[in-house]
Amino acid sequence: MKKNRLDLRLSDRRMNKLRLYSVNQDKSMTRIIEDFIDTLPEQDIGKNSTTPQPVKPTA
Repeated sequence: MKKNRLDLRLSDRRMNKLRLYSVNQDKSMTRIIEDFIDTLPEQDIGKNSTTPQPVKPTA
């Protein structure tokens, strides 16, 4: 699986909250964010949607 990078701007308060939660859960901050994303509902992407879709390589 290809890994993508995401840069976030967070307040010091939110960053410290995430760090503390991460330590208490014994998980990386990446894992915490991935787990949250996995809880989001699936979205129906139609032909008229402005939601970006993955690019399929041609060859």
